[in-house]
Amino acid sequence: MRVVAKFGGTSLGNGDRVNRAADSVAAAVEAGHEVAIVASAMGSTTDFLLDAISFEAEEADRAEIVSMGERTSVRMLKAALAARGVDSRFFEPGSEGWPVITDERGEVDVEETTRRAKALADAMSQEDFVPVITGFLAQDHAGNVTTLGRGGSDTTAVMLGNYMSADEVVIVTDVEGVMTGDPTVVEGARNVGEITVDELRNLSFRGAEVVAPSALAYKKEPMDVRVVHYQHGDLLTGGTHIEGQFQNLIDLRDGKLSCITVAGRAVRNQPGVLAELSTALAEADINIDGVSSGMDSVTFYVDAARAEEAETILHDAVVEDEVLSSVTVDSDIAVIRVTGGGLPNEPGVIYRTLTPLADERVTIHDVISSATSVAVFVDWDAREEALELIQSVEF
Repeated sequence: MRVVAKFGGTSLGNGDRVNRAADSVAAAVEAGHEVAIVASAMGSTTDFLLDAISFEAEEADRAEIVSMGERTSVRMLKAALAARGVDSRFFEPGSEGWPVITDERGEVDVEETTRRAKALADAMSQEDFVPVITGFLAQDHAGNVTTLGRGGSDTTAVMLGNYMSADEVVIVTDVEGVMTGDPTVVEGARNVGEITVDELRNLSFRGAEVVAPSALAYKKEPMDVRVVHYQHGDLLTGGTHIEGQFQNLIDLRDGKLSCITVAGRAVRNQPGVLAELSTALAEADINIDGVSSGMDSVTFYVDAARAEEAETILHDAVVEDEVLSSVTVDSDIAVIRVTGGGLPNEPGVIYRTLTPLADERVTIHDVISSATSVAVFVDWDAREEALELIQSVEF
């Protein structure tokens, strides 16, 4: 099995942790597996270096300075592996065979990086060595050091795992995989054995720092990605498995929706109102296709066939709650969803989605976005035109 193992800064935070990392790699190699390593800067080295730049530095100089953390890590790991009799070679920008190349815009040159990653994979198989690669860093076609941005080491690992045809990418970090909640806040938090890329992407963009969102776009099937704690000491078992891959889809929902809006005084500032209304619909087995809110209203999108029943249920809630004032229904609504793992990294994606509709004077009832999708609500009779217009956009 070919494994790409990424060791985060905390997992290399001191000599004991470097030894633990080297032991886990040596054990996997001894078991007959091919292992490539991606290393972050040790501990908080990158933050220290960035804080030390208290002057106006050119971007090229800044990249060279912050690269020193990862450059040190790969040398430490290479030496630790050598002490265990494991043949390894470190790779950094400027090294012969360095794989990660960026273009003139600072974005990954997919074609060239793929070619180089495959060449590195062939070399490690033929010559039986462990490549130790600096994470976060890249190199442009002129040989200058560039970087992959926040979470860049995760991106390096999953991207190279994809391009090197790895069976698995293991992210070694300071958390027990993905947890049911923040263990420092909630009691009884436990490890989640499996989670989809879509679920994790949404969590990552909302504050759960487990795997960098930019890395998940490179996760392709059948390659596995797994997150384990550095104390686990075994690269091949445990942690949380991340399943699936992002699908770029533009989908028109079958069937009409109805838009039911409940108005009330400062609804957004009233704890429990949304739960009260949603629970009432759930108890009647009415699915909510989408929900949006303003300061003085909450809007639910439900199947048109259940709209009259839903309106009655929500009206009962309005009558019983002095905060709420009225409920109204707008029928014959269609929804088009644009889904894709790279959407949050694309500046102006909502603007580009809606502009062709505005240009053709298609009425937009609502827009609801998440970390992986944009849902556009339009008149039912305009659905085909709206779908065609959105499909014309390049995402």
